[in-house]
Amino acid sequence: MLRRKGVKFKIVIADMCCDKCAKRAEKALSAVKGVVSADVRYSAGFGVIRCFEAPSEEEIKSAVEEAGFSVTSIETME
Repeated sequence: MLRRKGVKFKIVIADMCCDKCAKRAEKALSAVKGVVSADVRYSAGFGVIRCFEAPSEEEIKSAVEEAGFSVTSIETME
């Protein structure tokens, strides 16, 4: 059985002040088309999303900004 290889992104998120903020950012990222899972950690200041179809950086930034936060950087992870 063949497995589809996904893409992971690390998103550095500013303006979070607690774990509830991280959950709000995580929920917003999970709603982006193509995202399979999202994990945001307030203590680390970033989130990781896993996707089979990579969303654009603008889609990622827009979701985070609509949740009330800022994106400092987006990096592709291997």
